[in-house]
Amino acid sequence: MGLGEWHWFSTESMTTQVELELWSEDLAQAQQAKQAVFEVFAEVNERMSAYNEASELSELNRMADKQAVLVSSSLLDVVKKSLALSRLSQGAFDVTFGSVGFLYDYRAGTQPDDQMISSQLPSIDYRTVLVDDKARTIRYSRPGVRVGLGGIAKGYAVDLAIGELKRIGVQNARVSAGGDMRLLGDRRGRPWIVGIRDPRSPKDSKTEHAVALPLVDTAVSTSGDYERYFIDEQGRRIHHILSPQTGRPVGGIQSVTILGNETLDTDGLSTAVFVLGVEKGLALIDSLTGFDAIIIDANRKMHYSQGLAPPP
Repeated sequence: MGLGEWHWFSTESMTTQVELELWSEDLAQAQQAKQAVFEVFAEVNERMSAYNEASELSELNRMADKQAVLVSSSLLDVVKKSLALSRLSQGAFDVTFGSVGFLYDYRAGTQPDDQMISSQLPSIDYRTVLVDDKARTIRYSRPGVRVGLGGIAKGYAVDLAIGELKRIGVQNARVSAGGDMRLLGDRRGRPWIVGIRDPRSPKDSKTEHAVALPLVDTAVSTSGDYERYFIDEQGRRIHHILSPQTGRPVGGIQSVTILGNETLDTDGLSTAVFVLGVEKGLALIDSLTGFDAIIIDANRKMHYSQGLAPPP
């Protein structure tokens, strides 16, 4: 056995940078881990990307309002989890947000007008997504519905990646994809230090953190109004976290960070809490076991769930 060292790898996948950091005493094991993790992200992207017309999700969105569509077990699992979260948050997280979301182009800086939104808004309703577990099919009960997994698929991929690392025998690692991260073990006797970004720090800044947390074996997801956005002609920040009620970007919050055990949960919950707002969002997290939240509101004030609240 060698002395071992930290290995760091990165790639582009799922429209973001994926990073893998791991400790290994064997270079071959580290390379095997890299390949397994990056293959997970490529496969999930291939199935669940709304930007890829050939993806399984795109095919589902084209066909499911006409007939029940047979889907893979992985897509079925993620849609079912999304529907459970939609119910838990009473529609604040709505897996059908893509029914309006596809009208926004953040790279081009374009957004739909009121008429376009009002014509599509009735199609945002998670209750129109009908799952048949036994047949492994999904059907939409009204036309115009589009499922979007942008708020949960990366978290799913991160969890699968951690599962691959465990299978290979890695005991200390970090996998991150955009705002989603999961820590396996600790940092060789010390906790991982995870910085939560200041939502108004420059985009290329790696050092400006609102808070830093010492963490072990934890999933962390952050949703922010700085991830995908543009400033419109009225000077408004048009970002990708949309209200299912209005089809417009949610105001009142700059970022939400959720801590939990699995990124599949924390990813979706960070979006749900962002939409719910500070008071209702914290109430939801405090009602659940095993989750905590840090919210930075529009006035840059920080709010903590009960498990993280500093002593008075």
